[in-house]
Amino acid sequence: MEVGYHNRKPREGLPLRYFDSLVELAKWCDFLVVATPGGAGTRHLIDRTVLEALGPNGYVVNVSRGSVVDTAALVQALSTHAIAGARLDVYEGEPHAPEALIALANVVLTPHVGGRSPESITASVGNFLNNAERHFAGEPVLTPI
Repeated sequence: MEVGYHNRKPREGLPLRYFDSLVELAKWCDFLVVATPGGAGTRHLIDRTVLEALGPNGYVVNVSRGSVVDTAALVQALSTHAIAGARLDVYEGEPHAPEALIALANVVLTPHVGGRSPESITASVGNFLNNAERHFAGEPVLTPI
């Protein structure tokens, strides 16, 4: 799979295609995966313009914060099939999913638990136990906070 990304500026040394415009990235990709901090600077970053650029074969996947996607614009795009679908692990109004999204067949909603597979939980517990063992042995932990 070819992977591209958008950021304020390109990251040095990444072998990925950089787009200086989110709209241009949306035009290029089939799956727009949103992983950005929330807050005033990213509120409704994924809006009508970005969704239109994604197009009728495109999917948006939000794993960041619910405020990043304009829910009204998303409902419109999904209802009219302006985009193919959406997968949202986060959404505006959490923990209550927007009613307009629940009724749609081309959206999958999860309650902020998308990363909780049996494998990820096993890996997290293993990482914790490894760090605890190293800490109590006087060794540096592998993943300090």
